[in-house]
Amino acid sequence: MIDLKFLRENPEVVKQNIKNKFQDHKLPLVDEVIELDAEARKTQQEADDLRAKRNQLSKEIGKLMGQGKKDEAEAVKTQVAEGAARLAELEEKEKELQEKVTKIMMTIPNIIDPSVPIGKVVLPARLMKLMGAEVLFLTNAAGGIQLGMNAGDFMLIKDQIASFVPSPLRGANVDELGVRFPDMSQVYDKELQLLVKKAALGLDIDLKEGTYLQLSGPQFETPKEVAMCRTLGADAVGMSTACEAIAARHMGMRVVGISCISNLACGISAVPLCHEEVQETADRVAPKFKALVTETIKSIGK
Repeated sequence: MIDLKFLRENPEVVKQNIKNKFQDHKLPLVDEVIELDAEARKTQQEADDLRAKRNQLSKEIGKLMGQGKKDEAEAVKTQVAEGAARLAELEEKEKELQEKVTKIMMTIPNIIDPSVPIGKVVLPARLMKLMGAEVLFLTNAAGGIQLGMNAGDFMLIKDQIASFVPSPLRGANVDELGVRFPDMSQVYDKELQLLVKKAALGLDIDLKEGTYLQLSGPQFETPKEVAMCRTLGADAVGMSTACEAIAARHMGMRVVGISCISNLACGISAVPLCHEEVQETADRVAPKFKALVTETIKSIGK
């Protein structure tokens, strides 16, 4: 999920990055988020103004009561009551707008860009942990490297390689989040992996397993880069996920991940990669992917 503050300040940069990633169908969502976010902020400002006015009127009531002006004080109390009703409406509206923004934001792909500090990329994961989340479920679209893979396959991520993107833990350590040198011997939780496998079995979905490697993108890999990835032990390659997993494990979250193999990686596919192929595959397997994720989440919640 992309950082809302960055989207707010750099909407055109975000749109261009998404377009470069061949996610044109996501562009209308960016405009919708910007519109809803603006409405939410306007609602928040009106609510803040009402709270300030309420505090001011409360002081005025105390002053009038002290002067024995009960009738005038009662009139002011009526204003406070009317303001309280309006404030309740605004708070409910603000909550609904924020929920809509968050829901849509979850569907907008996060693109690693050199101009965006890696800390902003993993900020949503950190916020979720601070809000009480204990499990981070990561999904992505990736290029298949493993022999026997086909576009439309799903791969359970068992391990990852993140050596080609900046670590989200660089810089001064925030002790409240985790230790300076966190262990990464088991990034992806084994028990959660079993739940994914069980869900896939119940849905009769063929589930591959393997190691995911994150590169910076946004361009597709060259054949030699894919050959390098395979030599290093990667089964799928993409442009997200690994950095979020590191940040989550740093905070002690349990992590599970599934890749949708949207295309075979460059040099493995017999034809040049194109947006049409990626989009067609994503649309074709979306119902199965949704079912797999949903069943897994149900199992995690039990």
